Amino acid sequence: MLGFYNGMSAAVLRQMTYSMARFATYEELKKRMSRSDGSLPFYRMAFAGIVAGAVGGICGTPADIVLVRLQNDGSLPLAQRRNYKHAIDGLVQITRDEGPRGLFKGAVPNVSRAMLMTGAQLCSYDAFKDLLLSTPYFTNGLALHFSASLLSGFVATTITSPFDVVKTRVMNAGPTSPYRSLMQAMVLIVREEGIRALYKGWTPSFVRMAPQTILTFIFLEQFRGLYWNNYARQNRVRFE
Repeated sequence: MLGFYNGMSAAVLRQMTYSMARFATYEELKKRMSRSDGSLPFYRMAFAGIVAGAVGGICGTPADIVLVRLQNDGSLPLAQRRNYKHAIDGLVQITRDEGPRGLFKGAVPNVSRAMLMTGAQLCSYDAFKDLLLSTPYFTNGLALHFSASLLSGFVATTITSPFDVVKTRVMNAGPTSPYRSLMQAMVLIVREEGIRALYKGWTPSFVRMAPQTILTFIFLEQFRGLYWNNYARQNRVRFE
């Protein structure tokens, strides 16, 4: 049973670095890019999401490498296992054995994925919200937030799946890695295994992504509502 939770410490560290950085950057960019009337056009929101994803991807790469290796360790022969005790131990061992640059191995596919993930999640969520609100079946509330975030999770999983495959292989590869760049890795995988190889693991990715996206946006909407109703109005803070 505990095998299901391999890499828990690294997963928590990744969320503390990646998610915190991308949401903080996104909110700040939204404020700076909003028009004088407080509105934010879709293309500006998409740009803010992509930039925020890049910042989050860079910040989260070290923890992501440890997470990938901790989860994959059990499938390796005993002699090849890294046996990281936890996330911090993994960071220390990588720095000692591979140097500081080792902490950013696979940064390009990881950052590329983060840019697509953040942009796809935020933009598709807002688009699906508007689409569902245009029907007679939804009003602004929990059902709307749940449905829009579920559809957003589907879109984000589909868009980022190829980058997940490449990122995992690059980060888990040893010194003799055949992958030299993001595009070279994608071409090599498609040439040797076919286009479907880029979507290996889509189902477990969606099973992980869907509840994460749903909870993220539901909590975001609830916190936003609490802030707007209980603090911003009382203190005459403009909602952006």
